[in-house]
Amino acid sequence: MPTCDGSQPRVSSQSGPSYLSNAVPIDFPFPLPRAMTLPQIKATTILAVRRDGRVAIGGDGQVSIGDTVAKNSAVKVRTLKGGRVLAGFAGSVADALTLFEKFEEKLERYPGNLPRAAVELAKEWRSDRVLRRLEAILVVVDADHGFILSGNGELIEPDDGVLAIGSGGNYAQAAARALLRETTLPPRDIVLKALTIAGELCIYTNTNITVLEPTS
Repeated sequence: MPTCDGSQPRVSSQSGPSYLSNAVPIDFPFPLPRAMTLPQIKATTILAVRRDGRVAIGGDGQVSIGDTVAKNSAVKVRTLKGGRVLAGFAGSVADALTLFEKFEEKLERYPGNLPRAAVELAKEWRSDRVLRRLEAILVVVDADHGFILSGNGELIEPDDGVLAIGSGGNYAQAAARALLRETTLPPRDIVLKALTIAGELCIYTNTNITVLEPTS
């Protein structure tokens, strides 16, 4: 809008906030503080391996808040359905526990059918207004199938029976694949060795490892 003398007001091209006062730009000589946000919470790494009808899942014990280690002995894996299904998570603990409860409901509705239960959870997680706000990634496995699930609708069943998530997931997955190809180790030993390697490489992963196998 033209000023009273017909000229256009001058607006500062700098990125800082400015205010017009008689068409003269005024800029703050210092940056204004940005809105404070909580640091990202990382809870990693999870690895599951299936071989010759046997399966194991494991996770490290480190939980980091930003650049600080908050806990060294967290347990991020558990058994479901009387020990026949194994599950692990990366992300928010409270969100993961909520999703585990939902998944157990699906297992009750579709007993012995892990693929159907996983599909139904992925559909509900994606479409439900509350569930889709949950920030976690799950791995669920049994002796025959294994899936990675996330809230954006992803449902992945890897071809080689190696499932890995979390910040150290790529390290653990690479180590597990190498051990599968070059050794005859059982899944439990592969999970333990691969997670140990990941813990030596990833700063958000430690070597305080929990490994579970089906109990029934």
